Formats: sequence, structure tokens, C-alpha cells
Amino acid sequence: MATTTGAFNKPQTESNKGSDFMDKARDTASTAVDKARDVAGTAAERAKDTAATVGKKAEDATHAVGQGMQNLASTVRENLPREGVVGAAATSVAGCLETSGRYLEREGIQGMAEDVTNLIRRNPLPAIFVGIGLGFLLARITMPSRS
Repeated sequence: MATTTGAFNKPQTESNKGSDFMDKARDTASTAVDKARDVAGTAAERAKDTAATVGKKAEDATHAVGQGMQNLASTVRENLPREGVVGAAATSVAGCLETSGRYLEREGIQGMAEDVTNLIRRNPLPAIFVGIGLGFLLARITMPSRS
């Protein structure tokens, strides 16, 4: 029993109805996939932007800490004695603060990470021992004592 529907008055049979349903299902699925891709792309862009913003803020904070260390070195030099044992210690501390502050300001987080990577590559065995030692200390600190 054939009926006529549609724009061209094409007879609709049970197989044509099933085919139309499958076509509509494919179109709907394709649309859903496209929307999912758009949402995923938007989420990835937002994540990338957020990561860039966090990275920039971390670099800015590192530079600010470097400047603060240099300012502290100047304060130490101005306010502590310059002679005697205390003066020698103050001069040494101020020099270390100033050098470290300049390093932080100049290199930032990325530069420090590269320096640590190069240090580990040049000295792999000591780096392993330091890692084992740090792991041991962390385990001792975080494990409850058995008294």
C-alpha cells in the first residue's frame, strides 16, 4: 500500500521511511559532532589563554621578587654596620641577595627551569642522590610517627 507525500509526490514505502529516518539521524549526529568540536575548540582556546595568563603572572611575580630582593640588599647595606664580623656577614648577605635578585629578574621561571635542567644533565648522579634524599625527607615529614 503506497501513499504519496513529499515535494515530488514520491511514493513512500516502509524502506523509504526507514531510509529517511536514517538520513535524519545521520544529519543530527553530524550536527552534534560539529557542535561538540566547536565546544571542545572553544574550551581548548580558553585553557590555552588561561595558561598563558597564569604563566605571565608567574613571570611578573618572579621579576617582582627579584626586585624586592635587590631592594632588601640595599636596605641591609644601609642599616647594618659595615665593619667587624657583623659587617662582613651583612655585606655577604647583601651581595647574595643582590646577585640572586638580579638572576631572578633577568632569567624568570623559564630561565631557572632551563638552568636546573642543564645542571641535572651535567651532574646526573648527584641529582639522583638529591632526589632520593628529598624523597626520604618528604616521607619522614608526611608519615605519622610511631611512638
